[in-house]
Amino acid sequence: MSLPNCSLKVNRELLDTSFESYRLSLDPISTYNVELDAAVAEVKLKDSQYTLDHVRAFGMYNYLHIDPWYEDSVYFVDSKGRVLNLTVTLDTALGKPCEMFRFDSDPVSCEGEQLCVSLSLTSATWAALSDGTGKLTLLRTSKRGESSYIKWEPMFSERLGEPFIIVHSLTHVRSHVHTIEVLLLRVQKDPADTKGSGFSISLEWITVDNSAGQSESEERKYGVRKRRMMKGKSVPHYAAVEPQGKGIVVASEKPFAFTEVDGFPIKEPPVEDMEVENPGPIYFWQQTEEDVTLNVRLPEGTTKDDIRFKLTVDCLRVGVGDHAALLDGQLFAPVDPEASTWTIKDDKSLEVSLQKRSEGPLWSEVVLGDRRGEYLLSEEQKSQLQQRLSYLTSEDLNPNPEKDKPPCNAQELEDCDMFPEDSSTLMRFDGATLKPTHVVSLGSNQFLFSVHIDPSEMPAFCLRHDVDALLWQPRPNQESDIWEHISTFNALGYVQASKRDKKFATCAPNFSYAALCECLRRVFIYRQPSLVDTVLFNRKQGQQVGQVAKQQVTSLDTSDPVLGFRATNERLFVLTANNLFVLKVNN
Repeated sequence: MSLPNCSLKVNRELLDTSFESYRLSLDPISTYNVELDAAVAEVKLKDSQYTLDHVRAFGMYNYLHIDPWYEDSVYFVDSKGRVLNLTVTLDTALGKPCEMFRFDSDPVSCEGEQLCVSLSLTSATWAALSDGTGKLTLLRTSKRGESSYIKWEPMFSERLGEPFIIVHSLTHVRSHVHTIEVLLLRVQKDPADTKGSGFSISLEWITVDNSAGQSESEERKYGVRKRRMMKGKSVPHYAAVEPQGKGIVVASEKPFAFTEVDGFPIKEPPVEDMEVENPGPIYFWQQTEEDVTLNVRLPEGTTKDDIRFKLTVDCLRVGVGDHAALLDGQLFAPVDPEASTWTIKDDKSLEVSLQKRSEGPLWSEVVLGDRRGEYLLSEEQKSQLQQRLSYLTSEDLNPNPEKDKPPCNAQELEDCDMFPEDSSTLMRFDGATLKPTHVVSLGSNQFLFSVHIDPSEMPAFCLRHDVDALLWQPRPNQESDIWEHISTFNALGYVQASKRDKKFATCAPNFSYAALCECLRRVFIYRQPSLVDTVLFNRKQGQQVGQVAKQQVTSLDTSDPVLGFRATNERLFVLTANNLFVLKVNN
């Protein structure tokens, strides 16, 4: 079964084609320092946790948690096992963090395999907490903004197997049953993986509710009602449960699939057409620098009147009669519809000629995410490819020293030149069938960060598009365009690629600025363009400049590595092992 091919539709009105660059501003950023009574409960990777997935999941973990329901309120866990909260009302009068909950034992002193403690604020009155050893605790917090001194009350606590971190949680009520959905991430040893790292990645979707039978006079107890397991081969960039638990969205370099429900393997339905000969690709395609040519196989007896063809600048749909479309989705790159044609050849295939809008760049696929076609190289392209790859079979580093340009040195590549092994995908799975319903091929759209914009919605995610960074908000209730482009950070995609020591990235919920922080000390703030107070002219263009986008840089007074980084509309919070810094960004 082929997946429905979707696309991320960019809102052109949110793009600034006239943006030139950021201007470095020397305006000072007020920075306030809170010294911690005890160090943050940092868990460093062990020798057995040596893969890149371990680093992404646990080594780059954000130990600081922002409260989307109550502004300028952050949480973290210290080495004494205390969940601490700092809520800012006046920057010049910062108090000590308040204890909300305490573990029975210190999280960093437990024996056996230990991961970092993870916290997820589930709703305005609930939170999910993992101790890093495989124990999940669900806490009733009361309304945190109104009762910052009330200790959190554990309502559920249970060991759920191997250690995990919590990547997302939410709560909902239906028919008087209170349900909490929690998404857990594990990196586990996989004996079957003999050719890879020896580890596999699992996402477990846990449903906890209070539907257990109790008398009306007693408070109903919470228990695990359902466990669903997903497996993959790379730590997801993004994973979140939809409101009401109707589905799950995962973005990763390598695809995930559900494998178990309540401990039982998912049985795939038997393939009915096993004896039928493999039909092979449904289309073949070739390309030059100017155009792309497709030959789509047609059912026998197809006439010109049966063809359903629709072509726009960036989308193609090919169908026959009232049957499901043979090809339908976003093209790899824009084309010129007026210069493109189609014709039926030998009553067996439909030949489509697409004129590229921009000559030169070669396509890696025709329709994004569609793998049902076969790419055919021309004899000239085969010859060129053999020449380009000849150095791979030569004993010399440079088999042709007469050439002006030496072979590429991999050590000279920048971060922005690197591409993942597989094309990253964004997938939405239905909560009832556990089958994928939407898939988007992210291609070279590098994942940058995720952030809570609206607590009633799923976390938004930011992707690099060309030089810009585009923010996308999942809207699962919309029939089409379930991922909506809501904001753009000009040139941030290009800027962040130059920060080799970058550890975290985020943005303000009102999109007024984006921020990056390095592993040590430095924080970079990139503001949206704003009106200037004085008259400025662009000397090259001879035009008056009405808006300027400012960049600010600040260096923290610490030698400790940055462990957490979060943003609100007015402030940036930076957590190190022994300090919590508050940066006043907006007034």
